[in-house]
Amino acid sequence: MQMDVLILVIPALICIGLLAGFLAGLLGVGGGIVLVPAFFYTFKALGFDGPDIMQICLATSLATIVVTSLRSLKSHHEKGAVDWDVLRRWSPGIIIGSIVGVWLAAILPSLGLQIIFGCLGMVIGLYLAFGKTQWALADALPIGPLMWIQSAVVGILSVLLGIGGGSLGVPLMTLHRVQIHRAVATAAGFGLAIAVPSVIGWLFVSVDGRVPPLTYGAINLPAFLIIVPLTFMMAPIGAKTAHAMDAEPLKKLFGLFLMLVAANMLRTALWT
Repeated sequence: MQMDVLILVIPALICIGLLAGFLAGLLGVGGGIVLVPAFFYTFKALGFDGPDIMQICLATSLATIVVTSLRSLKSHHEKGAVDWDVLRRWSPGIIIGSIVGVWLAAILPSLGLQIIFGCLGMVIGLYLAFGKTQWALADALPIGPLMWIQSAVVGILSVLLGIGGGSLGVPLMTLHRVQIHRAVATAAGFGLAIAVPSVIGWLFVSVDGRVPPLTYGAINLPAFLIIVPLTFMMAPIGAKTAHAMDAEPLKKLFGLFLMLVAANMLRTALWT
């Protein structure tokens, strides 16, 4: 029976991995913002609609981010683009926030997580679609208590969304006048600080109901093993495509698409 289910799951996961990797390279957004809703609708369509299905989507997305963030961080470090001072100062707060995020996600119902993803996904979509490069909150990243608060919030929200450092970390840094390439590079380190402690936590979370086969803790192993190599393969293709064309209109289009996905997630949670 498990093998019959895997035969249905694997082709869907291959399509998800190809799309997530390409969009990550093309638009500079983390794959998690694509993976979570893709996992959710795919698993639901295949009949895995247990009470903890959203937890599985978040945990599996974060597991893939451990590997992809490590690879991205290494690549950016080789180009000298990572601001290691910012990463060292912000990582402790992010790690604490990530641990709190796993605790919250484990005790919240799947319905609540859908609503959170829908609301925060809508905000990210609005920023991608309508954000301006000249927007700024301050001339430099905060230090002291405000830094600890913001870094912890980044960790908590990232786990509740199942995303790495890019979707929240890059806007946060650019809104504090950090140059975009340095923000993208440093956010890869944020992703590692988010994903590693949260994945350790997710391995000890038990999930109920009908779950996808070979799920350990809240992490689905087939999804992890399929998504990681496909994102590695497709991200450079997406990046090459972005360099060959103006990716800014596509980023706005993706922002609108993400808003629709987020709105549908809210509709599913609130009215079905």
